[in-house]
Amino acid sequence: MNTVLDFLARITWWQWVIIAIVVIAIRDIFFNKKHIITRNFPVVGHFRYMLESIGPELRQYIVANNREELPFDRIQRGWVYASAKNQNNYEGFGTDRDIYQNNYIFINNAMTPYKMGVNHPNINDPYFLPCAKVMGLHHKRRKPYRPASVINVSAMSFGSLSARAIASLNKGAKLANAYHNTGEGGISSYHKNGGDLILQIGTGYFGMRNDDGSFSIEKLIKLVEETPTLKAIEVKLSQGAKPGKGGVLPASKITEEISKIRHVPMGKDVISPPYHTAFDGIDEMINFIEEIADKTGLPVGVKAAIGKTQQWQELAKKMKDTNRGPDFISIDGGEGGTGAAPPSFADHVAVPWTYGFQKIYKIFKTYDLTEQIVFIGSGKLGFPSQAAMAFSMGADVINVAREAMMSIGCIQAQSCHTNTCPTGIATQNKWLQRGINVDDKAVRTNMYFRNFRKEFIEITHACGYEHPCQFTMDDVNVNLGDQDFTKTLADSYEYHKVKVPFEGVRSLQKCEYLGGNYKRKTSEKSIELDKVRY
Repeated sequence: MNTVLDFLARITWWQWVIIAIVVIAIRDIFFNKKHIITRNFPVVGHFRYMLESIGPELRQYIVANNREELPFDRIQRGWVYASAKNQNNYEGFGTDRDIYQNNYIFINNAMTPYKMGVNHPNINDPYFLPCAKVMGLHHKRRKPYRPASVINVSAMSFGSLSARAIASLNKGAKLANAYHNTGEGGISSYHKNGGDLILQIGTGYFGMRNDDGSFSIEKLIKLVEETPTLKAIEVKLSQGAKPGKGGVLPASKITEEISKIRHVPMGKDVISPPYHTAFDGIDEMINFIEEIADKTGLPVGVKAAIGKTQQWQELAKKMKDTNRGPDFISIDGGEGGTGAAPPSFADHVAVPWTYGFQKIYKIFKTYDLTEQIVFIGSGKLGFPSQAAMAFSMGADVINVAREAMMSIGCIQAQSCHTNTCPTGIATQNKWLQRGINVDDKAVRTNMYFRNFRKEFIEITHACGYEHPCQFTMDDVNVNLGDQDFTKTLADSYEYHKVKVPFEGVRSLQKCEYLGGNYKRKTSEKSIELDKVRY
């Protein structure tokens, strides 16, 4: 034994390297039956897989230019990062975008901008921008809700996002007076950091299901009673990342914590069907919505990615005839989102947000229902220019998912589906999660939302309006190509948005249904926040 140890001790480090290379080469040549590259090119073939594994990072930092990357280019990510850190988010020397490309947006500013009066709320608080409509007021729900922010956290479940990421977003939502959509994974303790919540009900009914996976109204009522920050409920019909497709939560990913939150057993795969089992058809869906609203007192809405519109026509007609149905409608773009999905679904099923939204809005306009519905948009709308377009088309609120993730440190590594997210945001790996400082990331979420609203208000005023709800389809042009060059949204999509009843920002500030933890800032505090930027 001593002889062997003495022999091993005499081997130098470079000899160990040679031995390792020889062992790998023997393995590649004689024992590798799966990989052609490493069998044909022993040892060096492994570098191909190493480079492939860091390909997104190489392209992101070295190869791609500032405007090339998808889904978000470097300039877009830089704006979110700077806004979240409350740093200089400006750019100099003019735009580097190709302003002649198809679908480029032009916002039509007014000859003279809107001028705020001496006591205007936005002088004391340049970040105050609530929704102009109230959820549930038309249907006389017992607990109507006016979102205190026009930008909010979109649906991302605990499980798809890490515990620290969820806690950061919820704390940030509280600071920003925004709401936080729970996603379909149920309400965890990480959602209970003070931010307003919208509870999403998916096809798996997680957190409100019986042992056989069916929906339990009793468990939902209990959940509402235990969560005072819960302001509304959203029934998810489909989502942009994988419309019309269910999901599987593997048994290996179900921890005791997730099992308790979602009301699912340990040691078994949990199936989320592509359809709801609690209702079938439009009539039963309306009854389902009304039962939930009646038992909880909360506004209830639906979320969907858009494809065929026949059933939407049926829904609108029945709502008009019965004065029953959803209080808000969330339209998700087929651009995809944080949810892991097959490329065929993410790339090709459901239409992009602009196409889908205009289809649905026109249907509800035909039945004269737009005033009673709060329209929520989601799908790469987390930038003030995109929000201006969305509000011009009829949106009342926008939800952001990936942009919110970027505000807490997401680097667009595109590994959300692998459980290896390097920032600890989209993974359940405890080691990777430990890098997230919840209090710090909450502040960044807050500042992203606040700086977004401040810039959005400035764009609104530049167009001559007090609130974004006043945007019309003639306030934004879109580039259609060489023949037509640009057309207004009204000419492009062939409809005009219905005017939103609006009596001024001051009236929104005094609304008894205003959500969030809003307290009007003094002018001194607002000035201090602005000074931090530079």
